[in-house]
Amino acid sequence: MTWLFTVLGSVVIAAGLLEVFQTLLHPAGKGRLSRWCARAVWGSVRLLGHRATSIAGPLAAVAIILFWAVLQIVGWALIYYPRVPEGFSYSAGINEGRYGDFAEAIYASAVVLTTLGLGDVVAIDPLLRLALPFEALTGFGLLTAVVSWFMQIHPALARRRALAIRLSVLDESGFADQLADLETATSTRTLEAAAQDIVQIRVDLTQTAESYYFRESTARTSLAASLSYAVDLGRAALASDRNDVVRAGRILQGSLQDLASFLRKEFNSAGDAPEEAFAAYAASHRYPYRN
Repeated sequence: MTWLFTVLGSVVIAAGLLEVFQTLLHPAGKGRLSRWCARAVWGSVRLLGHRATSIAGPLAAVAIILFWAVLQIVGWALIYYPRVPEGFSYSAGINEGRYGDFAEAIYASAVVLTTLGLGDVVAIDPLLRLALPFEALTGFGLLTAVVSWFMQIHPALARRRALAIRLSVLDESGFADQLADLETATSTRTLEAAAQDIVQIRVDLTQTAESYYFRESTARTSLAASLSYAVDLGRAALASDRNDVVRAGRILQGSLQDLASFLRKEFNSAGDAPEEAFAAYAASHRYPYRN
């Protein structure tokens, strides 16, 4: 049975590493299990009420990290299990008979993965002496991956907040209503900048889908709450009698349609029209959508 546990453990380890690779290094962030984990946390926290939703994103990130760690700990523990206790040497005062073999395997795996090096349990089996350094290396790599992941998520959140604030400021200034009176260069520059920012948000959500579950605490910094104004800008631009403004409006609308299509596909936002997808996005984040 030793070979069976070794194969099973290797499969779990490989599946965990593949999940980390797909989440962090795949261009489209295709970590399916990580996304499922984030979605489950999001759905569960939303049931607790409006205020609790603001912590759903951080909780989802913690849950995903724990999920990655558990896969590695369990995978390596399955390899160690058939070799407990004979494959280990225990410090004086430790009675290995007091603990279950699998519990001991889990403990040894967790200590090695976190590179604690407590020294109370030492591998003496030749295979285990070879395997333990690889698990420690995996643990170090996992820690590096987590830091890298946070460095991807937080800049994406900052860009999303910045766009939300810019749209809020444009809304407060009545930019869409004044579009016909503004200089063509000013109008097109603002519309094209908004389109560029929306494309960037779409890319951010593609590469860091987990950032979708971070809900902002104020409507002013929430893209879900302010996207309706980007739609208003596009409509106002298409109604212009100036070709350059109409062209910029079409670019803005194209970026909005692409974002709406992505939200429908990846996050089950309802509706065929962009406005319907954005309304579902706003409702998911507990914000009203202004038609």
